[in-house]
Amino acid sequence: MLNLISRFTQYGCLVMVMFSAGCNSAAEESPGQHATRKPHETGIVTLTAEEIRSGSVVVEPAARGEFKLHRDFPATVVPDHHATADITALVRGRVVDVYADLGQQVKGGDLLAMMYSSELGMAQSAYLKAVAKLYVAERAYERATMLLREKVIGLAESQRRQGEMLSLRAEKRESEDRLRLLGMSEEQIAKLNKEQKILSYVPITAPFDGRVITRNLTKGEVVEVTEKLFTVADLSEVWVLANIPEKDITFIRADAGSEKSGVEQLVEVLVTAYPGEVFHGKVTYVGDVLDVATRTMNLRLELPNPQRKLKPEMYATIRVYSLPEHGVLIVPEAAVQRERDRRFVFVQRDAHTFEARDVKLGDGNGEVVKVLDGLQEGDPVVVKGAYVLKSELLSDQI
Repeated sequence: MLNLISRFTQYGCLVMVMFSAGCNSAAEESPGQHATRKPHETGIVTLTAEEIRSGSVVVEPAARGEFKLHRDFPATVVPDHHATADITALVRGRVVDVYADLGQQVKGGDLLAMMYSSELGMAQSAYLKAVAKLYVAERAYERATMLLREKVIGLAESQRRQGEMLSLRAEKRESEDRLRLLGMSEEQIAKLNKEQKILSYVPITAPFDGRVITRNLTKGEVVEVTEKLFTVADLSEVWVLANIPEKDITFIRADAGSEKSGVEQLVEVLVTAYPGEVFHGKVTYVGDVLDVATRTMNLRLELPNPQRKLKPEMYATIRVYSLPEHGVLIVPEAAVQRERDRRFVFVQRDAHTFEARDVKLGDGNGEVVKVLDGLQEGDPVVVKGAYVLKSELLSDQI
């Protein structure tokens, strides 16, 4: 029995010794594990070379350069109004045939359609009658003048015939003007005088080289003088019209649209049909009066369109730039990190260490931003992959 108690006592001591040894080992390991991690300095992030590569972290020195602001405004592409013609009929008539189709390229003088007009025929008939009556009256007055010299007739009779001649001259001029109003040229009137042949057909021709962008008639249709039959436009140059809000008028230089000023404000035109492509135009008109309802100012740009990429009625965006500032300390927008009211960038201290430095910023244009305080020219700033550093910084603060 004593031997059993002795052996149990020895075994218990052994267990207690082992337990005690185990506790000391955990205590010794725990401080050792924490000692391998260095305490983080506030605002400092340390990354391994692998983390820098995987996060695509790119560092560039802060530099001074040219800075300019811009504003974007909605706009619409329209044909050049100086090279656009709405073609109407000068006389009521019936369409005999149509030769031009929508989208067709035409040259000046090309026949677009042919109409028949009884009104034109009656006007030509009235003109020829007036010419005939005037011819008779002039011959009668010549005879009266001769008879007056021979004292065969009295002065009153000569004056009566002279009055008839003058009245018929006025009637002839009136009928001739009527033909001009109905679209007949001087050559056509001279031909009518010579040949005495009434032509009731009215040709509709293109006024200049261009493209048919509107067609509003069909064969056999009766058209009135108030109807627009065709629209022909030269689309080698187009206009872009925009409305500038009152608060942004300062971005448009008042003399930009003046030919005498010699100033061309830099303006870019962007359209959704060609993403990434920029069209350049010049300001040719700046409105002098605001629209009362919308509180906006009219702006017009002229753009060359040799490849006909810009189509009338396209929606566009015009980007207007301010005058550039030179020697301004700037950093890319992607370099700036934001956290509530705080603005900061990451500045590289060494190959693996980065400092979150607060900065005071000025205006930005979407690509770069002005730095007013907190950076010096040449400071190595993280311009790409800063979000990786920000994530690490915020995780350390939790």
